[in-house]
Amino acid sequence: MERVNLKLYLENVYIMEENERLRRKAQALNQENKALLAKLNTNHAAASSTSTTTQRRPPTAASAAGAGASSTLKPGKQQPK
Repeated sequence: MERVNLKLYLENVYIMEENERLRRKAQALNQENKALLAKLNTNHAAASSTSTTTQRRPPTAASAAGAGASSTLKPGKQQPK
């Protein structure tokens, strides 16, 4: 009976140590995840403000003419002369 108890005790100690190791790893991954999410949000906010600034500018005559011409052409077809 003592032998069985000792075996179970050692097994429990091993499980508790493994749980502690996994808890520390989970905390480290959670911290890394939060840092990556903050970086992503910062990059997204910067890109969003850049695209908002770009969208508010009125189109120039050259870009408007170029956009219209390219949208009417079909891929693989030449423009008629």
